Amino acid sequence: MLRNNNFRRRVFDRAAESIGLAGLTPHELRHTAASLAVAEGANVKAVQRMLGHASAAMTLDVYADLFEDDLDQVADRLDRAAGRAAADSVRTEGVGPDLDAIRPGRRQHG
Repeated sequence: MLRNNNFRRRVFDRAAESIGLAGLTPHELRHTAASLAVAEGANVKAVQRMLGHASAAMTLDVYADLFEDDLDQVADRLDRAAGRAAADSVRTEGVGPDLDAIRPGRRQHG
């Protein structure tokens, strides 16, 4: 049977020490995984499920500081979306109905 204390002492601690990270704990790897997920854009519900937390509120209580940049990212995305919408309003190609599709019997000249 694999027990945390045996695994830590026999395997994990030795491996961490061999790469210069003496004192590293498996729980710190959990925090690292959460941090990497948030940095890559995972939402709080995804992180909650990944970590097995009972609620998103619990995840936010522990990792709220990781989500602080989200407001800036949301603002940037909204700015880009608004810019695209403004650009779409001045397009002429593809705007309006396809008259040939509305009147299928109409002949094309040319």
